[in-house]
Amino acid sequence: MQRKRKKNCLKKIYGPSFIFTCNNRLNNIGDFQKNNQVILKIIPQFCDRMPKSTIPRLPGLPIILCWFILLLFSFNPSYCQTIDLATYQSQYQLHIHKAESLIKIDGSLDEPDWVKADTATDFWMKFPSDDIKAKNKTIVRLTYDDNFLYVGAIINDSAPYIGQSLKRDSRIRENDGFGVVLDPVNKKTNGFYFSVTAYNVQADDQLTGNNGDLNFSWDNKWYSQVQRFKDHYTVEMAIPFKSIRYEKDNTIWGINFIRSELKKNEFHSWARVPVNFPGVDLGYTGGLYWDAPPPKPGSNMVAIPYVTGSVLQDKLDGTGITGKLNAGFDAKIALSSALNLDLTTNPDFSQVEVDKQVTNLSRFNIFFPERRTFFLENDDLFSNYGIPPVRPFYSRTIGLGSDGQSIPIVAGARLTGNLNKTLRVGAMSMQTGKKEDVASQNYSAFNLTQQLFSRSTIKAYFLNHETFQNEEQDKADPLSKYGRNAGAEFNYVNKKGTWNAYAGYHQSFKEGINNKNLFLNGGTGFESRNFSSFIDFTQVGENYYTDMGFVGRIENYDAIRDTSIRVGFHQFFNSTELKFYPKKSILNRHGPSIESFLAFNPDGSFNERNHTLAYEFGFRNTSQLQFSFNNQHVQLLYPLSFTDSTPLPAARYDFNQYGFEYKTDVRAMFSAAAGILAGQFYNGDYQQYTAGITYRKQPWLTVEMKAEINRLRFPSVYGSTNLFLLSPRVEINFANNLFWTTFIQYNTQQNNFNINSRFQWRYKPMSDLFLVYTDNYFTTPFLQSKTRSFVFKLNYWLNL
Repeated sequence: MQRKRKKNCLKKIYGPSFIFTCNNRLNNIGDFQKNNQVILKIIPQFCDRMPKSTIPRLPGLPIILCWFILLLFSFNPSYCQTIDLATYQSQYQLHIHKAESLIKIDGSLDEPDWVKADTATDFWMKFPSDDIKAKNKTIVRLTYDDNFLYVGAIINDSAPYIGQSLKRDSRIRENDGFGVVLDPVNKKTNGFYFSVTAYNVQADDQLTGNNGDLNFSWDNKWYSQVQRFKDHYTVEMAIPFKSIRYEKDNTIWGINFIRSELKKNEFHSWARVPVNFPGVDLGYTGGLYWDAPPPKPGSNMVAIPYVTGSVLQDKLDGTGITGKLNAGFDAKIALSSALNLDLTTNPDFSQVEVDKQVTNLSRFNIFFPERRTFFLENDDLFSNYGIPPVRPFYSRTIGLGSDGQSIPIVAGARLTGNLNKTLRVGAMSMQTGKKEDVASQNYSAFNLTQQLFSRSTIKAYFLNHETFQNEEQDKADPLSKYGRNAGAEFNYVNKKGTWNAYAGYHQSFKEGINNKNLFLNGGTGFESRNFSSFIDFTQVGENYYTDMGFVGRIENYDAIRDTSIRVGFHQFFNSTELKFYPKKSILNRHGPSIESFLAFNPDGSFNERNHTLAYEFGFRNTSQLQFSFNNQHVQLLYPLSFTDSTPLPAARYDFNQYGFEYKTDVRAMFSAAAGILAGQFYNGDYQQYTAGITYRKQPWLTVEMKAEINRLRFPSVYGSTNLFLLSPRVEINFANNLFWTTFIQYNTQQNNFNINSRFQWRYKPMSDLFLVYTDNYFTTPFLQSKTRSFVFKLNYWLNL
């Protein structure tokens, strides 16, 4: 994937496209807005005058082609980006010197070395504006010894401070807090992020140069303390050198500092980062200049043994109450300063929160995110190939069945990291055990990523899935014997990060299949302060299989025959957004966005077209308002049913929907959200109502209630239904190391009522005791019990 914009652009696979252009003669935003009014009037005339012979005869494509041509010829990217990256690290320099005395991590910053250290200050505003300096002062100093990199910060602010949770990995964007971005290789390809809130809640993550999204899947042991005062708070961090990967002789690191001042809904950064990019973007780091080569990190070996016990009652199969004990371990071994080996034996993921359920009104399967930490660390090396709805690698295929039930993993190994400054490697092999009628299987993956130019990459992968079946099983189902995938992608990103382009070739290998087994994709995008646009084309053959991946729309369900038919597809997607950042207004941003999605069958015939126009308002008090309009055309290939009545016939359906959504100030003790989506749905009527309310007693208690109701009314023969999804959640933070979370989900579409209650005690850094209670019932018949379990898990982080 390219950047966060590319990763998230297809969360919705529908919507109209619209192009707003920048003229090279414009001098300010007012001219920019005025000029667009003229251009919008010209677009229809321009398209009408295009020779018909130049327009492909595909539904909905001509107008998109017109908009794209106008984008290419009338948009001047230099208007919207003025930062000179060539001299960036010469503008933002911070020199670091070795400490002469012991640094005590207590948040007081009273050691002599802090007084003598070089200072980073005069932070820029990052959001809602990026062209003025921040008013409240932030002062940062760094020093080091043989074992730790020390970061100290004095942050001017006023009590009380916003801290919405005491739970680890709480984002500073949701709290008052401070973070440091590190790029030890200084190649803008990968790095690290460490942050604390004003209540000393730690969060850490690995960064990649083409992805600004933080999932905080990476965890390591480091130390911090915070002291709070009436007019400021202080932060003191100690980051072990052996916890991060770097070249020992490199004396210039990329670095930046991020500060969240949520009371004002502001974010600040030391090195200036454009408002359209994430604050952790490695392309906009200053320079950390060492007085000598950083200390050799030394050996870093970690063993994490665990023991679990569980009691299970399964009323569906009538087995009664059963119990078992289990044990296993994970290990992390630093093979070099930049290469890490992860090992696991008999891993257990019982402490992981259950999937957040959704109501699925699409014709295809839903993509659920991975939640198991072992698969998330360095996951970009494996999972960032392709683009939704096609991913060659999807880690949830390992150790989880199609129904979400766990399949035992016997052992696994993952090798990830840098072979040199520009070459990254990822290798993985996982072996699962036999469970009932599911045979044991092996999943292996290999990847190489080579950096090109300043921020571009070329990468290739090979995936292999083997099922250990007997000969009779192989003959009965030859396609399940093995599945292999190979492919390569080129990703171009210019030095400023404003332009990107990519192309990928992917092929699958199955017993007896030699054609229609390709997946091709390519696209380009531009992102500036006010304007962004992204275009993607994807082609998938009906015989493209991904045993270790996910293809969202290749399986078409036939409700009459109760079977699925594989149909290849071509799809075109365009997303365009315009943003304005008013300086003196109750708004801090607003603007329209338009998306278009078109799908065609392999023979070029029409399958689906979706257009969505939306306008979003972001207020200075953090509240948000959005209006949307969706126009959809579907050529249904097979009968489809959303009720227990007669399925909708295969035919063409045209329908429109209108939407409204509002979210209140998230900083308040009580915050709320509500939305309405209404209109037609195939040949019926549709209304969706969503509502939520949250109570916070910061930072100790969060009580949340969300509800979603979908009303579908089809002509009488096709039936009607109401789908309810209720999801209350309670989180109690007794201290920074003691938490209790209860999550309830009532889903009538899945006929499931789930309770998941989890107690966590972090009795030592990175060492935990979990107590987890899970209960499942049918919604119809009302609250008839399915399964019930109670699990404890104890793990210990041991540095060797």
